[in-house]
Amino acid sequence: VDDVKEARETLRSILTAYPDIDVVGEARDGEEAVLRVHQVKPSVVVMDINMPRLDGIKATSRIKQAFPHIVVIGLSIYSTDETRQVMRAAGAVTVISKETAVEQLRDEIVESVHRRSTAFH
Repeated sequence: VDDVKEARETLRSILTAYPDIDVVGEARDGEEAVLRVHQVKPSVVVMDINMPRLDGIKATSRIKQAFPHIVVIGLSIYSTDETRQVMRAAGAVTVISKETAVEQLRDEIVESVHRRSTAFH
């Protein structure tokens, strides 16, 4: 989920490069993200924080209320302690800086999904 088309395209290309990850949808803002999650019910949502209409914090909160098992990973250009705290309070497992997303994103997704599935067994 990102309001910048190029950012979504970059994320898609990063994630589809891994054979164990399937990209099942994307959204331009928080409103669209909430709708798409209800439609496709993904395991993981990678959520930008600063977006128009509905920001990533409020969208994360709505998604986690409806689907507590879905892993949400925040993505921000400004990955500060405050940003991490607010996103975690909304239900995200972590916040990754957009600058380090290429290196961190796949590992964080796999780790988060593994932790979630272990917790449910």
